Amino acid sequence: MGKKSRRLFFEAGAVAGASALVGGVLAGNKSDAIARSGKLQTAVVRPPGALPEEEFIASCIGCKQCAEVCSNGCIQFSRWDHAPGTPYLKTREQPCILCMKCTQVCPTGALKSVPSDSVADIQANVKMGIAKVDENICNSYNGYVCGACVFACPFSGTALKALVWEQPIVDPDYCVGCGLCEKACIVYPQAIRVVPISVI
Repeated sequence: MGKKSRRLFFEAGAVAGASALVGGVLAGNKSDAIARSGKLQTAVVRPPGALPEEEFIASCIGCKQCAEVCSNGCIQFSRWDHAPGTPYLKTREQPCILCMKCTQVCPTGALKSVPSDSVADIQANVKMGIAKVDENICNSYNGYVCGACVFACPFSGTALKALVWEQPIVDPDYCVGCGLCEKACIVYPQAIRVVPISVI
């Protein structure tokens, strides 16, 4: 083997080795990410007043009474194998307007009764999820004044505050995960999303 051939051979070997190493690291990272996101992949936003996920699934009988009284028609029902027939929300399509009617009719207590007489009652008793802002794609963090999510929030000033240029910042202590901000977001894919409480 000539000097040039040997050099090319070793260079190719080094590239292959580096590729294998990077591939292994990426595969490992991917496996870790899959493991971490496994819960997220099956997680959904439950209606207000829902018990912790496992208790909720065990208690819910899929009677659909919650959906029948829902003022905004936002409650859908799962067809997935892990919890078929259980209610959930797709907040981007139809958010919760916090009428609390669903919590008053649940016959099993899977949705706890929540008083809706005041903002304090709702914020103290409801936690469907927490809104998360992706600053990489949010208009207000990228040179364009928006604020659509802040204006849509029923708890604007506490759950969702506006910084300079209407940059939204979520306070998890006050956010209930209704999804009105997510529905209002003018960016696609949306720059603010509700993460289900079961994975937080």
